[in-house]
Amino acid sequence: MSNQLDSLRQFTTVVADTGDFDTMRKHRPTDATTNPSLILKAVQLEENRHLLEKTIADHAGASSAELADQLLVAFGKEILGIIPGRVSTEVDARLSFDTQASIERARQIIGMYRRAGIERERVLIKLASTWEGIQAAKALQAEGIRCNMTLLFALPQALACAQAKVQLISPFVGRIYDWHKKAAGAQWDEAANAGSSDPGVLSVKRIYDYYKAYDIPTEIMGASFRNIGQIRALAGCDLLTISPELLNQLSQSTEPLEKALDPQEARKTAPEWVASNEVAFRTELNQDAMATEKLAEGIRVFTADGIKLDTLIAQARQK
Repeated sequence: MSNQLDSLRQFTTVVADTGDFDTMRKHRPTDATTNPSLILKAVQLEENRHLLEKTIADHAGASSAELADQLLVAFGKEILGIIPGRVSTEVDARLSFDTQASIERARQIIGMYRRAGIERERVLIKLASTWEGIQAAKALQAEGIRCNMTLLFALPQALACAQAKVQLISPFVGRIYDWHKKAAGAQWDEAANAGSSDPGVLSVKRIYDYYKAYDIPTEIMGASFRNIGQIRALAGCDLLTISPELLNQLSQSTEPLEKALDPQEARKTAPEWVASNEVAFRTELNQDAMATEKLAEGIRVFTADGIKLDTLIAQARQK
């Protein structure tokens, strides 16, 4: 009997949201995504220690920033030896408000992959969906470097990404759910905010409907899930990136799973066209307390984990 993970593959490209190689071998995702937090966790596992040691040995004279990127590329190369598709590698979150530095760091990462024998078509550069990050992506896309825009919480970010002609966006689900649940406090009704009524699901569906109604080619990859109900409610999205725990749950469930999103349905009730420019982006994002807070929080968390990774590398370098 087919399980829910197999059923999901009929409608959606399954992506692993992890740096765990065993999870990828077990669940056979098409693509994989990483971020500083996931790599920090993965590099501390004993079975991955050799990647850190080899990176340090092979690049003895490199700066801390270059070593960190070399380590991300080392993980990316290992992942690409397992999966058939693409890996997403993230630019340092500390550059989220620096367009030119983000462009230079992305070019550096792509160069590292190229020297490792990996073609750029198999790599997506992840950038935060700040105005500066989106402008960096616009320039990179024009050079043929494909980008995955992360920390995306609201339609204004998605519209700016579409205008920049990025390859892929990763609208978050779970972090939106977290914000609304915390804001509601004791008034939160879990049943009333589950499945297709989940605030994170509704946000992604709004973006999906807009993109499909206007034939925007940028891929949509739902991300940051808290439960399989959120995943089921977005079956049919272009891609979904899923944690090892939820991949396991889907693979163990044989309950029916049906397509929830459909481009034809989106086109039947096309939303109003919305203009996008820097003023509109900053104004609309500022008006959305959830998106503003979660974007800032996400950058802070990824920055903190980037600093921890730098410290880990420095300690290993001294041994």
